[in-house]
Amino acid sequence: MTDPMQSSAGPFERDQGAGEQGAGDQGAGDQGAGEPSAVDPIASWPIGRLLSTAARLVEHAWAQALEERGLTHAGLIVLHLLDSGALGQTELARRARVETQTMSRTVDRLEKSGYVVRAADPIDRRRQRIARTAEGDAALEATRALEAEVFPAVGDPELVRYSLLEIIHAASRDRWTKDADSLALPPIVGS
Repeated sequence: MTDPMQSSAGPFERDQGAGEQGAGDQGAGDQGAGEPSAVDPIASWPIGRLLSTAARLVEHAWAQALEERGLTHAGLIVLHLLDSGALGQTELARRARVETQTMSRTVDRLEKSGYVVRAADPIDRRRQRIARTAEGDAALEATRALEAEVFPAVGDPELVRYSLLEIIHAASRDRWTKDADSLALPPIVGS
């Protein structure tokens, strides 16, 4: 396996003549066709900074695509979590790894849009359970193809997925200790 930092065509390099030029970029005429360009300056950033930058870029793309469909990222998470059936608000917050107050606002917006309903818990009528409506089912279904539209193609999507899960689980252990035992990762396929 070649080291991407040493390769003349690695993932940390870009062909400056093949995309939009930013301020300070050399024009395509300044390099011969097919010649490697300068190493991407963000390649030396720490992993945390790269992850934060990637997260912001993806979040902006997701937010725009979801807004066009009348949803928010938080709302999509709730609709997805309700795949297994109705849940209490506290359980939804725990599974989404957000505070209960945050979940309350998200459920309020989804309810106003007709995507979820609140109903009394049949066992404990003091509690309410949140369930997805037919409109919520349709909204969730309309987002199924978004990942292919929103995310740029990556070399090994399963490795990226596994790495992100590893980061999320490791970072969640201290904050969400109740879930720590359920955060074991499966082995990487093909390893």
